[in-house]
Amino acid sequence: MQPENLFKKEWLETNGLGGYASSSITGANTRKYHGLLVAAQNPPTERKVLVAKIEEKVLVANTVHDISVNQYPGTMYPHGYEYLQGFDPKPIPTWRYQGDNWRLLKKTFMVPNSNTTIVVYENNGETDMILELHPLFEYKDYHWTMRKNEYDFYYEKSKSSIKVHPFPDSPPFYMAWSKGNFLEDRAWYYNIELCKEQYRGQDFLEDYYRIGQLKTILKKGQKLGITLTTEESMLGKRHYNLEKSAIKHKESLKDKTIKSTFYNDLLVSGNQFIVNRNSTDSKSIIAGYHWFTDWGRDTMIAMRGLTISVGNKELSKSILQTFLKYVNKGMLPNRFPDYDGQEVEYNTIDATLWLFIALYEYEKKFGDRAFIDDNIKILEEILLYHIKGARYHIHLTDEGFISGGQEGFQLTWMDAKVGDYVVTPRIGCPVEINALWYNAMCIYEHYCYNCDIKLHRDIEEVLKCFKRNFASFFLNERGYLNDVITKENKDSSFRPNQIYAVSLPFSILTRDQEKKIVNLVGDKLLTDLGLRTLDEGHTSFTPHYGGNQWERDTAYHQGTVWPFLLMEYWQAFLKVNNHSIAAKKDVIKGLQKLKHHFYHNDCLHAISEIFDGKDPDEGRGCIQQAWSVAALLKLYSEHKLYELDN
Repeated sequence: MQPENLFKKEWLETNGLGGYASSSITGANTRKYHGLLVAAQNPPTERKVLVAKIEEKVLVANTVHDISVNQYPGTMYPHGYEYLQGFDPKPIPTWRYQGDNWRLLKKTFMVPNSNTTIVVYENNGETDMILELHPLFEYKDYHWTMRKNEYDFYYEKSKSSIKVHPFPDSPPFYMAWSKGNFLEDRAWYYNIELCKEQYRGQDFLEDYYRIGQLKTILKKGQKLGITLTTEESMLGKRHYNLEKSAIKHKESLKDKTIKSTFYNDLLVSGNQFIVNRNSTDSKSIIAGYHWFTDWGRDTMIAMRGLTISVGNKELSKSILQTFLKYVNKGMLPNRFPDYDGQEVEYNTIDATLWLFIALYEYEKKFGDRAFIDDNIKILEEILLYHIKGARYHIHLTDEGFISGGQEGFQLTWMDAKVGDYVVTPRIGCPVEINALWYNAMCIYEHYCYNCDIKLHRDIEEVLKCFKRNFASFFLNERGYLNDVITKENKDSSFRPNQIYAVSLPFSILTRDQEKKIVNLVGDKLLTDLGLRTLDEGHTSFTPHYGGNQWERDTAYHQGTVWPFLLMEYWQAFLKVNNHSIAAKKDVIKGLQKLKHHFYHNDCLHAISEIFDGKDPDEGRGCIQQAWSVAALLKLYSEHKLYELDN
């Protein structure tokens, strides 16, 4: 296999704690976030890269076959990809290596709910071999790169394991093996080049540390298991049993009543985002791998596909209960504290309003009216706070719209700011915020009637006011919705945010207006991989996403393609086409390239965060984004597309 494409393909295993194992399928790390053991020391945060990788050599008939790969400045060494015959990400990542007279199988997986990675090597050829392994260690925050330092990586050795302290008083981690001898052989590996970080304009050189090497004879059919863990209790557990349990866990995530392989693979992929959060003693949703944590906005949007539409009532309710518990002054948290004494962050306008949508879809899916009854007063309180005024100058305008924003804060999903430069200024009345605001009031009204609760008069009056004024302020003469309005200005940039006015449960538009918007968004913004964030004809359209932070952040919402927006676009498309079979087939056809991406490009069995605005193809940003996967799950499950996509 040639290295060019292999370096672009990545794999990811997660543990339900925020920790993970990940690299390119060559075994060469191309990101500072890559590692065999990236442990979440305070789930789902405080991720530390502890084991970068393992260098691997096969010795047969006095000949050394180095199956590892590393990129160094100006060169690549060794060329282990030449022995790589195949890679399969499921049920667990599996590599097949082969030489003229030998074969080696390697599997890697994480133990669910444990900061533990298992690597298993099996001689599945006809020739005995000597396997030599050089584990390379780090100790760093996953956002950093490690260079040679004063860490001494002191270790204590037992018969079949070592306990490693990178520096005095540091938390230890462990490596154990099922057979072989470990010999001390200390060395730094200098200047590992991380090409993905170089593309992102980040530090892209890193050093790894080797304490020693493990050597063993593997006869035909024999296996060697390696345990990499932060938990001493995992030492001595049989790798066969752990592998069997890990596979069983993944199989349990699938829907046995549905034959679609793609849909079931999406279910397994979507579960990677479900994590434990220590500080709230509850479940949460990681926004994306490798570098995102859990946020209110992303959780409310992603859970619609990851937990609600797929029928996971218990998990959905648990997440909603946690967020409802933390509602404060009419706002939903965007970020929970990681430790006692830290404050909850409420720096978002839209997360709070997305709560109404998630609750509405939860009750519609599961029929849990009692849960709504128990929380209707919280919903009323949220609306009243928005009417009276909330944080960040969130307030009601005379027209019944929600306006908000404060210099220096990014409060909507499309806010982008680099230093003091505001790339996409959205202070005022953004269209998607007001589509959500209208839906929040309608959902509250809906539940008041159904729960025999008197509708609050202030909310009733605002709802009437909103209905009177929306079209005259937001709908422009060209038949689409302005993106942001203020007292002084109407920003008519053609952006995807207007699609929410059609896709959300309650629409204020006529059917003709809805059709016009869906058609225009389809013509101007729709690609095979997502919606562009800005019309190509706009002077600020940026065709490519890459470079340093300034270049990336200024391109982030200026044309960059986002897959998660397909959840709303295709919902709106189906709505205006009466959810016909023909329309559903159009949706399936429109998602085929994203399906191909899921299986064959970038991180395998994952959906990237974003793509270039011009000729989108290679994934950008996060390799596995929660709301990207959620978009497909929601569309396939809610509209039973899996019955038509053969």
